[in-house]
Amino acid sequence: MSDLPNLPPAETREIDTPHGPARVHVRLAPEARGTLVLGHGAGGGVDAPDLRAAARAALAAGVSAVLTEQPYRVAGRRAPAPAGQLDTAWLAIVAELTGPLVFGGRSSGARVACRCAAEGKAVGVFCLAFPVHPPGKPEKHRMAEIDGVEVPVLVVQGARDPFGMLESTDTRTVVVVEGDHSLRKANAEIERVLPEFLDRLLA
Repeated sequence: MSDLPNLPPAETREIDTPHGPARVHVRLAPEARGTLVLGHGAGGGVDAPDLRAAARAALAAGVSAVLTEQPYRVAGRRAPAPAGQLDTAWLAIVAELTGPLVFGGRSSGARVACRCAAEGKAVGVFCLAFPVHPPGKPEKHRMAEIDGVEVPVLVVQGARDPFGMLESTDTRTVVVVEGDHSLRKANAEIERVLPEFLDRLLA
């Protein structure tokens, strides 16, 4: 979707990846200090309200916002591609963008951002509803993905998220909001905390 409510029109284009074309929706901030690249959830798209809120917050902070659609979504499939394919496609996308780059996304997109942060040379990572583990299966956690990120990380997590909760660390700030994995009530908090995070990264 190239035009989203409460956002300026985007420049939409396709980027070739080893797994088919991806699609990016680019909104440039005047004299941008950097670019926030956002990925969607496993079964969702770039029109998710929390992704829209993040894009608005970035633009208000003088940071360009790029909403990305993975090749499987561009091809019309809802079932996500394997993690390796998602990561390869993401790295092909960010290679076409100008930095400094902050990686981000919601749920599955947050996992991709974390896994690719080092190779993609991100200066920070922004996670919306990071899925710590499948619902009801805390033993199958994915903590290594986010614990392995060496740049600053900001996480916005619902207090009742069935996919689990994270704790803040020396390099990771976790902001807990009302609600669950959908983050339906988180827009105002996203638009409050994300500009502060971007300011610290891109000052």
